Amino acid sequence: MNTAIDVKNLSHSFGEHLVLKNISFQVPTKDFFIVIGPNGSGKTTLMKALSGILKPQAGRLEILNRPIDRYQRKALARTIAFVPQMLSADFPFTVFEMVLMGRSPYLGILGLEEEEDMEIARQAIAFTGMENLAHRKLDQLSGGEQQRVFIARAICQEPDVILLDEPTASLDLAYQVRIMDLMERLKNEKGITVVMVSHDVNLAAMYADHLLLIHDGQVLCQGLPDEVLTYKTLEEAYGCTLLVDESPLGKFPRVTLVPKKYMIKE
Repeated sequence: MNTAIDVKNLSHSFGEHLVLKNISFQVPTKDFFIVIGPNGSGKTTLMKALSGILKPQAGRLEILNRPIDRYQRKALARTIAFVPQMLSADFPFTVFEMVLMGRSPYLGILGLEEEEDMEIARQAIAFTGMENLAHRKLDQLSGGEQQRVFIARAICQEPDVILLDEPTASLDLAYQVRIMDLMERLKNEKGITVVMVSHDVNLAAMYADHLLLIHDGQVLCQGLPDEVLTYKTLEEAYGCTLLVDESPLGKFPRVTLVPKKYMIKE
């Protein structure tokens, strides 16, 4: 198996609070890899470590078989693109200008874009279906449109790996599916390894090649969706009653939350 990301015994704490506890896993190249887990389990901290924003205090992290600390800043930005959970859209930039910023790891000392950079930005905008909005200001866009702009900027970096921290959060159902379909296209058409955090276990079940379930800063389970999304594992992680069966759409799990009023009384 060719490995895009190799994590061994990764740990990190903030003060006396240990957030990540000896986490180990591998992400295959050209994989759609989704990280799930309850709030406060360490998912965002893990994504910041994978992106190089945060330096873990213990353990080893390799990107494309190379330790992350051996990458120069620009070289890492050409390898990994990161779309964080919260991004402000209060910038006086157009869609095209924001996407073009993804070329910064490739620019010379003067920071001037060439026609090739412009064309790559146009292609990223086209790939995300934003051509008709290219000259609109960011604050004139909906939340789903803004999210696609930031994904287009990441694509413009031409990375081998793209990391996304809850890209579908706060989006309506139609935009959630659009974003997930877009991630699948990135994997299939551009050969990019996609690693994302999601709170929606059903979206994760439908799209992920592999899942990583973390709980309390530790790996609780990892593997194929039907290996991870079991009643026993999910109940342990989330501490609530769930029904897990096969989705009517295919051979992958469907998870249904069971409210207290629907529980069978003995």
